[in-house]
Amino acid sequence: MYTLKKLDKSQTELTITVSPADCQKHLEKAAVRISERASIKGFRPGKAPYETVKKEVGEMNILNEALETIIQEAFFNAVVSEKLDTVGMPKIDIEKLAPGNDVVFRATVALLPAVKLANIKKISVKKEIKPITEKDVEETLNALRGMHAKDVLKTGIAEKTDKLVIDMDMYLDKVPVEGGQAHDYHVYLSEQHYIPGFNEQLVGLKKDEAKEFSLDFPPTHYQKHLAGKKVDFKVKIKDIFERQLPELDDELAKKLGQEGLAKLKELINSNITAEHEQKAEQKAEIEILDKLIDGSTFGGSTALITGIPDVLIDAEKQKMFYELKHNLEHQGITIEQYLEQIKKKQDEVMEGFGAQAEKRAKAALVSRQVAKEQNIVVSDEEIGKEIKVMEDIYKDNKDYLERLKRPEVRDTIAMSLQNKKVMEWLKSAIMSPYDK
Repeated sequence: MYTLKKLDKSQTELTITVSPADCQKHLEKAAVRISERASIKGFRPGKAPYETVKKEVGEMNILNEALETIIQEAFFNAVVSEKLDTVGMPKIDIEKLAPGNDVVFRATVALLPAVKLANIKKISVKKEIKPITEKDVEETLNALRGMHAKDVLKTGIAEKTDKLVIDMDMYLDKVPVEGGQAHDYHVYLSEQHYIPGFNEQLVGLKKDEAKEFSLDFPPTHYQKHLAGKKVDFKVKIKDIFERQLPELDDELAKKLGQEGLAKLKELINSNITAEHEQKAEQKAEIEILDKLIDGSTFGGSTALITGIPDVLIDAEKQKMFYELKHNLEHQGITIEQYLEQIKKKQDEVMEGFGAQAEKRAKAALVSRQVAKEQNIVVSDEEIGKEIKVMEDIYKDNKDYLERLKRPEVRDTIAMSLQNKKVMEWLKSAIMSPYDK
């Protein structure tokens, strides 16, 4: 038995009552689990009768053990009965819990909002592939030469093509920046530094020469406590190396596994073409989703559904925080160090993801709606093939292989495959054959 109440932001509240008779099967299974863990005299683990377990541990302990499965079944039955399209986990509040009585609880759950898709026939997107220039090929060739360059110690002043070894100290308001000290730090003057203007300050200096200067950090710098700030630098030149690049000829091409320079240029041209094609494809996909989101409506007067539920946006915030953590770890920075640097707590960082998280939630909703309307599904065979590929890639990672067995991971894989199918359908429906 249950009652249903509509709440704001696409949420609904179910007050559910479960009778003692409906609880009994859960109580008996809970008693078995308890007897498997507890030592009950005269009985093998898991074999003690229900009444014996009740006498040994108390009926309330059995009820607490059974509570999760009681709630799960009752909630599931109510959702199915009302044909609610829920998302995320419900928030459970116990109102009544006593042996031999009804179990009464409130379940607050988010509902997927109704989505009215934009008129796809009115959406126009073109894939614009950036043409390859001689400069593109030249930059790649120079990068390859740089990978095989020889660094030769030199005297005299530092030039724009040299490599420097320096000691560096950074200050903010005359206070040393935490982590802003570097010894034997290598600077390639021919390459763009992450702090604009840094390299230019070092050109013309000599070995053992020191220099003090100030630079403005970019507003988008990952160290938020330095972003947009003027930082003071103290730099000492320890060594200067002339970078001697190999000749651009057949010999270099052969070192890179090609028959000759002509073949190397052909390969580079092909790789850049593929890269430009991929970037144009990604840009077109983003534009399609943006236009679809902008032209669609979320929520409305449909029963119980108004607006986008917070649980969807919160889930995207969690994903974005995990992605940030993962990217930082690749740079050798822990999330704790990052939070300390930007002087913020995790909740504050996640709150800043709000607008982007809402957009990602909307993208997921429109993709799901397109799949529903166009009957785009992912078969068990397709999911199995994808999992097999992952198993082969991570065959030596036992923890990863174990995670692949979890139902929620399988669901995530299925959703990812469905989103890919949806995007392919959207491109075929929106873009001209030439643009595909």
